[in-house]
Amino acid sequence: MGTIVMSGTVVLVILGFGNHLYWLAAVAVLFLYLQYGRNASASGGGAAGAGGGSSSGGSMPSDYRAYRDRRDMQAKWERRYRRERPLEARRQQREKSS
Repeated sequence: MGTIVMSGTVVLVILGFGNHLYWLAAVAVLFLYLQYGRNASASGGGAAGAGGGSSSGGSMPSDYRAYRDRRDMQAKWERRYRRERPLEARRQQREKSS
């Protein structure tokens, strides 16, 4: 994705020598890409740099890391709910099993 954006920006800059509006378009494309396009990869890279990589040394894709974080948070809330409301949790478990 980044290669496409960069090559498109270069084309817009080259066309900008004839019409300066293309330079503005190139700046807008770069801004939008940096603001929204790299958002997921930038947040994933920070966690991997802090020691969140796998045992083989590679880092996980950011979408899997986000899924795992949501799953862990959900499990944390479920454990808290069962701890704070044991009767309700048992009733829900009985209804679920029958």
